[in-house]
Amino acid sequence: MSEENSPQPVDRPAAPSAPEPSGVDLARVALRAAKEQARAKGAAAQQKKQARRGGGLRSGARADGRDPMALGAAINRLITERGWETPAAVGGVMGRWPQIVGEDLAKHCVPVKFDDEPDARVLTVQCDSTAWATQLRLLAPTLVARLNEDLGHGTVRMIKVLGPGAPRRGYGPLRAPGSVGPGDTYG
Repeated sequence: MSEENSPQPVDRPAAPSAPEPSGVDLARVALRAAKEQARAKGAAAQQKKQARRGGGLRSGARADGRDPMALGAAINRLITERGWETPAAVGGVMGRWPQIVGEDLAKHCVPVKFDDEPDARVLTVQCDSTAWATQLRLLAPTLVARLNEDLGHGTVRMIKVLGPGAPRRGYGPLRAPGSVGPGDTYG
């Protein structure tokens, strides 16, 4: 593995652990389950109450689960129910990449993917030259701190910087003796 493609640790290396949720993720799952149980219990009580009054569901002046809701509220509810808070927040950061890292760096370095596994949480960034990849590696600790300030502590643990993709190696009659071709430049 070349030095360009190696991940740069920022806070501390992630300790190997089981892929089960822990800490904040476990608390979110438990809270979501408790809310669903309370909602189901409340719906059952409402149906019993309506059955005693002599009828099925009726329309009324008060809001119930059948009322229309705004698109933003529906999307936020879906994100919360499915546990997509972190991926949605990171997606928002990728959309605001130039504001976060600056226009100059954003022209040459683009976020490619985010691994949101609890033991990884690695943001992979592709740069268009080795010079910009080196610059981003030097800024990685500051950038991780800025991202975690925006997203919440521990959301991004490491930034993996990828250099430019090397061009195809051409073997042919115009090759200089003793050279390794594009590997001289791209390593």
